[in-house]
Amino acid sequence: MTCPLCASDAPLAAFPVPGGPAAASAEICATCAAQIDGTPEENHWRGLASSMWSEDVAVQVLSVRMLKRLDAAWARDLLDQVYLDEDTQTWVDNVAATSQHKDSNGVTLNAGDNVVLIKDLPVKGAGFTAKRGTAVRGISLVADNPEHIEGRVEGQRIVILTQFVKKK
Repeated sequence: MTCPLCASDAPLAAFPVPGGPAAASAEICATCAAQIDGTPEENHWRGLASSMWSEDVAVQVLSVRMLKRLDAAWARDLLDQVYLDEDTQTWVDNVAATSQHKDSNGVTLNAGDNVVLIKDLPVKGAGFTAKRGTAVRGISLVADNPEHIEGRVEGQRIVILTQFVKKK
């Protein structure tokens, strides 16, 4: 069978899609399942351009959630194009708060969130200072350290301490 997210010809398995109807799941390949729970590889997800329009609502939800996690211009462009009805959008946004990542105010951070820097931060090795008030869009969570997130500032992907950000 063909994976509805990446269009690869691989064995499919049920993958739970939390936040929506009870026992909601989508049949996806093992590569997609591993990257949904781990670090996404940008080129693997090019198939989201078509899967975000799937008739299967669980596939739509997974597609939009992954687009929000990807830090690429093409993913942001697709997010601008997607239309979801109110119930589906609520499902997309209703991600279980399993994240241990908290901003400076104690608010839970999730992958794909937008944050603002609350102080000037010198970026080691990059030769610039990320200024207070800088918006960082579509953050990624560092899985093994709840005090670190990743985001793009001035075109460079950097690691940021959560104590220096505020969720938008």
